[in-house]
Amino acid sequence: MKIMKKNALHAALLLTGLMAGAQSLAAESETVVIGLAGPLTGPSARIGKDLENGAQLAIDDVNKQHLTIGGKAVTFKLESEDDQSDPRTAVAVAQRLVDNGVAGVVGHWNTGTSIPAARIYHDAGIAQVAPVATGHAYTKQGFDTSFRVMGHDDDGGNYAGQYAVQQLKAKRIAVIDDRTAFGQGLADEFIASLESQGVKVIDRQYVDEKTVDFSAVLTAIRSKNPDLIFFGGVDSQAAPLARRIKQLGINATLMGAGGFVSQTFLKLAQKEGEGVVALEPGLPVEQMPGGKAFEQAYQARWGHGIELHAPFAYDATRVLVAAMQKADSVDASDYLPALRAISYSGVTGNIAFDKEGNLKNPSFTVYKVVDGKWQPQTVLGGAKQ
Repeated sequence: MKIMKKNALHAALLLTGLMAGAQSLAAESETVVIGLAGPLTGPSARIGKDLENGAQLAIDDVNKQHLTIGGKAVTFKLESEDDQSDPRTAVAVAQRLVDNGVAGVVGHWNTGTSIPAARIYHDAGIAQVAPVATGHAYTKQGFDTSFRVMGHDDDGGNYAGQYAVQQLKAKRIAVIDDRTAFGQGLADEFIASLESQGVKVIDRQYVDEKTVDFSAVLTAIRSKNPDLIFFGGVDSQAAPLARRIKQLGINATLMGAGGFVSQTFLKLAQKEGEGVVALEPGLPVEQMPGGKAFEQAYQARWGHGIELHAPFAYDATRVLVAAMQKADSVDASDYLPALRAISYSGVTGNIAFDKEGNLKNPSFTVYKVVDGKWQPQTVLGGAKQ
């Protein structure tokens, strides 16, 4: 009987010790949540999902490293919110992510949502790393919590204007924009670039981001005999625009600068997409330092190819984590200075930020649709050797 009591006591002590050990291990581990904000439903859902997939791949890769930050084993988790590409919804989404205690945010997709959301993140003191959001106005707000991992439209519009005049030899240029913060801002910079080269646009027309019939604006432009039409907008509208240009017999090159170069454009534009020219921030995937490996990993994980900006969402996520590692803290007050000073070798290239939070030395690539595929023509900008 005494032996049984002694064994029972020993087992109880052992169990207590195991429980204490488990609690100690739990206390030394931490789950860190990174927010992802983008359009996960609606017309731009394919782009939002592409960003989410890229960010999730980054989370998966980071967790394979079994990182220790601040003396704790850290597991990262992605929390996604759907901003529907709508500025008001974006503000509500940003507040929800902040209230849920995310350590930092990757997002939003476009400039129109990133600008109002930025104040929410700034007031909360956490980093917002935009994987796209190319409108310069986003970082010109002066928030020290705002960053972006691709070039902005002041540079993109300038390069597009130079390419149109110097390489495409365009002389009679018309401009259309979708009146969004992205489209209008890009068109303004494109026009400023033309004017700096002594070229004035022959016409400027406006649509909205839901326009699908471009007959009216193109009829007005056709009478002025353009040789190039620049569109400040994205692929889902650029495709029907390209088709209508051909259907109306307008002998002009369609050009864009950001948001054109996707499989969606090729599917929607069909044969009328041939010859369209577009400048896109960043290098072609095959020229990115980690592009080929990323593309293979993306295909293996999700069963289909990259839509548009997944590599940038991957890098936005990884650079956030890298700053936390450098600061040895997941607290934003500690990692933000490290993020501002960081130099990180990413899939898309080296990531370092200027005083506004813009990517230093951004590259831009000019593409053209040749035989139904987007073919890189030349790379502009980037670090000078």
